[in-house]
Parts: sequence; structure tokens; C-alpha cells
Amino acid sequence: MSAERQHQGHSIVAGEADGTALVLQEPLSLAFGMSLETGRVADVRAPQLGALIAGQILVMPVGRGSSTASTVLAEAIRLGVGPLAIVLREVDEILAIGAIVARTLYSRTCPILLADAADFDTIRTGDRIRIRTDGTYTIEPPADAPRPGE
Repeated sequence: MSAERQHQGHSIVAGEADGTALVLQEPLSLAFGMSLETGRVADVRAPQLGALIAGQILVMPVGRGSSTASTVLAEAIRLGVGPLAIVLREVDEILAIGAIVARTLYSRTCPILLADAADFDTIRTGDRIRIRTDGTYTIEPPADAPRPGE
């Protein structure tokens, strides 16, 4: 029996993605906190230092840092070391600009989805997230994850 749950989010940058969640409890500055060489968390202060962002659904409350984060995100997407999508609890215009630039200049889509706080708080690293263009998304825990009530 699947524990998949469907939710309604708000597409900041529309698109589709299907991948594994990397949940960061604190905002990450992509400008200085992500390696464009490896696609990994490079901020030595980040609890997830070394965690792979590339090819994952990056889940964090909001971005942190300067407008340079939009350039780094667009470049990471172009290089293939960026996230498949980003799920946020708060709107982040800087990250949206980076995803829009990547879509416009490089024809590569990195959806950015706004989740409400209650749904956001249920997402765990390792969950499979499927994002649809209309802002609906599903969260499916790994097969070996404990189920509520077990």
C-alpha cells in the first residue's frame, strides 16, 4: 500500500519534476553554499555539508544571500549540477529569477514550488516528490520508511 499524499502548492516557476528530496532545515545561500563543480553543499556552516544537491529536489524554507544566488542557480542548471526542482515554504524572488533565466537562456527547467507550512513540514530527506505544472505535488516516503501507527 502506497503512503503517497497529494498536495496543492503554488508554482513560482512552473514545470514538472520527479525526484528524491534533500531537506535543509535552514536556508542555504547558493551563491556561496553550493559547489558548481560537484553540485554539493559547500557551506562549511551547513549541517548538510557535502550533501548532493545535483539531481535532487531541494527543499528549504527560503534561500539566503544576495542576488548572486540567481546567477549561481542558472549556471548550476546549465552545467547539470543544479537541483531538479526547489520546494520552498516562503517565496524567494532571487531563486525564481535564476530558474527563469535557465529556462529562457538554456531551455532547462527547474520548477520552484511554494508549499504551505503544514505540508512543507511533512517532507523528509529521501521522500520521492513529483511536481506537476499546475502546482500539485505528491510526497511518497521511501518503501522502508516507518508508517504512522506502526
